[in-house]
Amino acid sequence: MAQFEYPADLRYTAEHEWVRPMEGRVVRIGITAFAQDALGDIVYVSVPETGSEVTSGETCGEVESTKSVSDIYSPLTGTVTAANSALEGSPELVNSDPYGDGWMFEVELGDGSDVDAVLADLMDADSYRNSVE
Repeated sequence: MAQFEYPADLRYTAEHEWVRPMEGRVVRIGITAFAQDALGDIVYVSVPETGSEVTSGETCGEVESTKSVSDIYSPLTGTVTAANSALEGSPELVNSDPYGDGWMFEVELGDGSDVDAVLADLMDADSYRNSVE
């Protein structure tokens, strides 16, 4: 079985998304190295539009590979503040750099949301690694 990196500064979901705290109440979201490997060569990525609302646990986009189409689930509730436009022309960035240039979208948590408390509900790197190995 392949060994993947799961950066310790990220939080993870059972649906194989990662969450990176940015500034203030904004977080960046993508899919894990495990997920991109399971999907195979990614040929298309659909992410929510800037300004749209996303709800924790609900579908908000999809990733299409040569093998299948998989849903992207929002790990948090909030407003999309950025979408990675580079994926439109280069969806393979998700394969080559899932935690860097292959990020998908950013969400600003709603007023009153405590980023640390919300992130505490997600898995840390060790817990995620244990869940997929």
